[in-house]
Amino acid sequence: MEITYHWEGDYLIPDIVFPENTGYVIGKFGLLRQDYIMEHRRGLYIKLLNSGELWKYLSELNDECYKVLDRIISKMMEKEGVTENLKASDQMEWVRRRNNIQHRAEEFVLRDYIYI
Repeated sequence: MEITYHWEGDYLIPDIVFPENTGYVIGKFGLLRQDYIMEHRRGLYIKLLNSGELWKYLSELNDECYKVLDRIISKMMEKEGVTENLKASDQMEWVRRRNNIQHRAEEFVLRDYIYI
C-alpha cells in the first residue's frame, strides 16, 4: 500500500480518505454498539474504522439484533399466553404484558450482543 502526502505549512500530512458510508442503516442497536466499542473496546473501534468496515459491522449487528429480538418476543408471547384472544378481550392487559415482554427481550439482546 502506497501512502501519499501533501504539505501543510512545514508538515507532511498523509492523504487518508475513509470510504463513504454506502447506505448502511445503523439503527438503535447499531448506535448502542458503536457507543460501547468507542468507550470500552477502543482497539476494535479503531480497527473497524480504519479498515472501512465499521458501518457494515454496525448495520449487520443491528439487523441481527432485531431478528433475535423478534424471535424472542414471539416465543415469550406464545409461552406466556399473550394472544389475539387476550387482545380482543382485555387490550390494556395485552399491552401491559406485551411491553413487559418487549423490555425483557431487549435486555437479553443488549446483554448478549451489545455489551460484550
